Amino acid sequence: MLQAASKGGTTSATRSARAPLWIARWIRTPLVYRIALLGLCAAYLQGGFDKAIDFPRAVAEVQQFGLAPAVPLAFATITTELVGAALILTGFYRWLGALSLAGFTLMATFLANRFWEIPTPDRFMVENTFFEHLGLVGGFLLVAWQDVQERRPVRLS
Repeated sequence: MLQAASKGGTTSATRSARAPLWIARWIRTPLVYRIALLGLCAAYLQGGFDKAIDFPRAVAEVQQFGLAPAVPLAFATITTELVGAALILTGFYRWLGALSLAGFTLMATFLANRFWEIPTPDRFMVENTFFEHLGLVGGFLLVAWQDVQERRPVRLS
């Protein structure tokens, strides 16, 4: 049973769940926020630039998964990765960039990381990658959610 730990009615469980003040101040800094967004977008920037520099390899990657037409899909992949990351990092339609990369990542994950089709000894890395990508999807959804929350329009009722 939780009991009030102070005059303000704060419970022991509530108080222990809070971050120490120095961590709360540090984690709320714009620098940490920018680093977090950059970390979330890093693979998409790297992947988009690599595919743009070696477009024939990007087309071959699309063909490897049996998708057609390969050239427009490779171009769309590059565009999604680079534009989505740019929207997130600049804050211009951040929610749209985050939702775009979340959807792209979810589709690509189910296409490229079908661990359930791989025999047990070889499936471990693909299964880990599958669930890591679901984590990225969750991160992008949080970015979109936060951006929409911050830009919530005032209701005229």
